[in-house]
Amino acid sequence: MTLSPAPIAPAPAPLLIRGARPYGEDVQDVLVEDGLISAVGTDLPNPGDVEEIEGDGCILLPGLVDLHTHLREPGGEEAETVETGTRAAARGGFTAVHAMANTNPVADTAGVVEQVLRRGEDAAWCAVHPIGAVTVGLAGERLAELESMASSKARVRVFSDDGKCVHDPVLMRRALEYVKTFDGVIAQHAQDPRLTEGAQMHEGRVSAELGLTGWPSVAEESIIARDVLLAEHVGSRLHVCHLSTAGSVEIVRWAKLRGVDVTAEVTPHHLLLTDEEARGYDALYKVNPPLRTQADVEAVRAGLADGTIDIVATDHAPHPQDAKDREWDTAAFGMTGLETALSIVQSTMVDTGAMSWRDVARVLSEKPSLIARDDSQGRPIREGEVANLLLWDPRPRRRVDTAEHASRSHNSPFAGTELPGANRLTLLAARPTVREGRIVERESAAGAAGEC
Repeated sequence: MTLSPAPIAPAPAPLLIRGARPYGEDVQDVLVEDGLISAVGTDLPNPGDVEEIEGDGCILLPGLVDLHTHLREPGGEEAETVETGTRAAARGGFTAVHAMANTNPVADTAGVVEQVLRRGEDAAWCAVHPIGAVTVGLAGERLAELESMASSKARVRVFSDDGKCVHDPVLMRRALEYVKTFDGVIAQHAQDPRLTEGAQMHEGRVSAELGLTGWPSVAEESIIARDVLLAEHVGSRLHVCHLSTAGSVEIVRWAKLRGVDVTAEVTPHHLLLTDEEARGYDALYKVNPPLRTQADVEAVRAGLADGTIDIVATDHAPHPQDAKDREWDTAAFGMTGLETALSIVQSTMVDTGAMSWRDVARVLSEKPSLIARDDSQGRPIREGEVANLLLWDPRPRRRVDTAEHASRSHNSPFAGTELPGANRLTLLAARPTVREGRIVERESAAGAAGEC
């Protein structure tokens, strides 16, 4: 099953990327013509009148794919729109995002998911694939129109009530059985609602010292344990959203050893930040699931490195300033993440030696596409493939300035943090969407690119 990328017009000009390192390996030249990678090799000849882009010292990756993005449209345009969210995605090196269903109205019908699809096609900064709700209105009471969303133009294959847990085990079983008929997947927000009533942050020493209601690890782990058993029983696919605890890693590892068809994701912020950040009561660090302990951070890093955790997904959750600029207990949960994701993965996993750049391609491009059954993205860097590409320079270091971000919201916990790496070029079906970290507007898309 192929999900078509957003239509691009006019035809992009040919490009020759010189001396980059695909997947961080051997230096190669890559020629891009007519929307495709037309040649890969050393010392490729310039066929004439082709713009050359210097890639010396840069890593060439397949365009990144985010399986967990909140674009907020329809209904939440004060925080984000498909236009602003996909511009942010392009700046982060993404050529495809999967938009979560907790919009207003909820994406629980074919009409709403097709509306999101059309907005993505109109924006054309990256491919936008709607995620359908599991239950009507995310209420957890009855199944949404799964089949109609799957057979619609949007061809939905990922379903999630993210933001809320499908906590009823009978309903979860039925959802798993239903999506199995068209090779869909349920992406579960693992949070037992009874164990997290009024919860504000991770339950532990820091929450006790701060006097904030704790969010126990078992609230996540118990749902994952239940659901992997249900998936095994039904023989269906399960995806665990934003896994955050050491215990969750062990449960997923155990399930995979049993042959359960389960995949899992970790967010960039759970790879780096801990519950210690809450000590300043800055609601930028308030997120669902909450930031955990250093031991949990180390466990999810190890799980990502050894393949227990399959992918990195941003859980990009924009909020207007007044939803965050308030007391901790009344502030919204969530962080932006599209524009800093790869820098954090580089810092926590590549620069530490835990993963290679080829591993990065796997967890941020290839495997997300496979989970979503989207064979238009995450493709190998080879002749004949669509040129969805990212040219990434791992050498610069910069301080995060949210005023420069393309997202409509600025609730990044990394504001002011020094992070590695810079986006030199993002190509969507061979069309530059970003050059030197800046969005390429339509009329200037053929302008000269800077050097690495």
